[in-house]
Amino acid sequence: MEMQQFYYDNKIVKKFIYATILFGVVGMLVGLTLATMFLFPNLTDGIPWLSYGRLRPLHTNAVIFAFVGNAFFAGMYYSMQRLLKARMYSDFLSNLHFWGWQLIIVAAAITLPLGYSTSKEYAELEWPIDIAITLIWVVMGINMIGTMIKRRERHLYVAIWFYLATFVTVAVLHIFNSLEIPVSLFSMKSYSVYAGVQDALVQWWYGHNAVAFFLTTPFLGLMYYFVPKAANRPVYSYRLSIVHFWSLIFIYIWAGPHHLLYSALPNWAQNLGVVFSIMLIAPSWGGMINGLLTLRGAWDKVRVDPVLKFFVVAITGYGMATFEGPMLSLKNVNAIAHFTDWIIAHVHVGALAWNGFMAFGMIYWLVPRMTKGPLFSTKLANFHFWIGTLGIILYTLPMYVAGFLQASMWKQFNPDGTLTYGNFLETVTQIMPMYWMRAIGGTLYLTGMLVLVYNIAKTLMANETIEDELAEAPELQKISSSRIKGEKFHPWLERKPIQLTILATIAILIGGVIQIVPTIMVKSNIPTIASVKPYTPLELEGRDLYIREGCVGCHSQMVRPFRSEVERYGPQSKAGEFVYDHPFLWGSKRTGPDLLRVGGKYNDNWHFNHMWSPQSTSAGSIMPGYKWLFDNKALDISDIEGKMKVMQTLGVPYTDAEVANAKNAIKEQSQKIENNLKADPDFVKSYEDSKKKAAAKGEEFVPMHQREIVALISYIQRLGTDIKVKDKK
Repeated sequence: MEMQQFYYDNKIVKKFIYATILFGVVGMLVGLTLATMFLFPNLTDGIPWLSYGRLRPLHTNAVIFAFVGNAFFAGMYYSMQRLLKARMYSDFLSNLHFWGWQLIIVAAAITLPLGYSTSKEYAELEWPIDIAITLIWVVMGINMIGTMIKRRERHLYVAIWFYLATFVTVAVLHIFNSLEIPVSLFSMKSYSVYAGVQDALVQWWYGHNAVAFFLTTPFLGLMYYFVPKAANRPVYSYRLSIVHFWSLIFIYIWAGPHHLLYSALPNWAQNLGVVFSIMLIAPSWGGMINGLLTLRGAWDKVRVDPVLKFFVVAITGYGMATFEGPMLSLKNVNAIAHFTDWIIAHVHVGALAWNGFMAFGMIYWLVPRMTKGPLFSTKLANFHFWIGTLGIILYTLPMYVAGFLQASMWKQFNPDGTLTYGNFLETVTQIMPMYWMRAIGGTLYLTGMLVLVYNIAKTLMANETIEDELAEAPELQKISSSRIKGEKFHPWLERKPIQLTILATIAILIGGVIQIVPTIMVKSNIPTIASVKPYTPLELEGRDLYIREGCVGCHSQMVRPFRSEVERYGPQSKAGEFVYDHPFLWGSKRTGPDLLRVGGKYNDNWHFNHMWSPQSTSAGSIMPGYKWLFDNKALDISDIEGKMKVMQTLGVPYTDAEVANAKNAIKEQSQKIENNLKADPDFVKSYEDSKKKAAAKGEEFVPMHQREIVALISYIQRLGTDIKVKDKK
């Protein structure tokens, strides 16, 4: 049998490792900055592109898609070539994937701080970037499947199955969740094609499964390759890996609705989410057990090898997070944890331990092998492990405590039936020590990351440069019919990449179709409410400002059917309230109070002062000021007709006359708000002073009713008023 010589492409792996390290530092640095903003809310006072609401999606996108994404691509390109005994299908496609992905990350780093956001969690990027993501993802898929077709190894190893499932599922999730209509071809603004309840279901079908198929399945693939390699032991059970794979990808896709328990989502969809979430513990722990038991007979190595230490804690973190996830989907537990810092702790156990430590272990294993020399310092790698582990503990434990404290204080009643802590800020002041500890934990974790940067840099300097690696293997021969006689189904499937891909696609589509199609198609799922009307043009502009500033990151708009929430915020949410909300803004965290019923609760002056300096109206608030909304420049309403026409296309009942008259309607409504503001003598005085300052600078003075703050006030004052019982005069 003739041996064929070829070269493994190590240079593409090197590029992705460098990008992983760079964006790991950047993503974690932004995260630490955000943690510090909880302690010093006006740290970046007056700088819009450094405000909390705009930086938060930058942090999540940087750590998920830049750090974890690049780590997955590095590990995939390294392991896939060796598992298939073939160079990647196309060097051009490999490099296009690398540079395309980095350009997408740079585009995100520019657009998110500028306020270009769809507001959808983990899918905030606007439509041109969404299209770029789709194209680059397809490039990666072609390269993967092309390599499988020209492979020299007959059977596809379990890691490859997970890579394939990741490719297929992320493509489906991204395309369907990102269906949006741009205001124009030259506008960065778009609106989701789904509204309200449907948008929430599609978003959390995506959001939950982005965690499943971008943070979990690809890293399980890496686990199945790198843990046996580092331990020099075979996988504990190949049969378990088969059960683990198929059950995981089939069940995971159903679990999204557990993010929407007690919301306005129909009960049947919520209950489906709960049932499948609880079932999810079996395949998740099957994977964890398979990973940890692969180390049987190698535990003596764990004491001395930092790579194995990272892997052990990573897999343990995966087990903890995937036990907690199903537990959090139980309605009685979810009622306590949802909207609190408990969820922040849960997310970071997975991200810091599972994804972070798997990536670190993989980098420490790969770089010495690719540079043909030892790691610069095993002691420093061990130090990174221990300071990183301490960082995880100091980050997550205080957040669990904060979550319990928030939930118990929010739900506490006095004997006379009133809320014990009626002022939301009372809970905020109580958890400030936990926010300090979180920042310290984050600092320790980032310190470990910087140690890795130093250690890897010194290793690269001391060892050989990374070059393509010579390998040889016989060409794959056509298999004779006698050899496959009696072959079982799965061994047959393991040598058929196309059929495997098709079956995986069917497995992940079933759950999504059964949940989403009825919610969108069956009208009885979303009963309409006659009194709910579309937003006025000014309120629509104000809502876009609310999205731009990331207010949904700290404020929910969803009152659950609990006595404590109804007492605090007003009547529970109804599905029909959200029929014109493109996108939905229910939120997933209450750093501040729920805003669904805030309209009319305070006067315009209160909101005006609150947005300028939250501490002036709410002592102890950790909300930053939004001073740029008050700048002496006019709100841009040039696209309002285009925005309303898109809404018409999406089924919002604006008439053509309302669209044509939009600018006049804005002027009329905003003038009323300015007149309301003039009821406050302090406002009148400062307003007159600002006129004089503008004149002294030679600037044209923009009247208050034309500024952004007035549009935002109009939107906030509208919230919840459609279903309020009107007083009879």
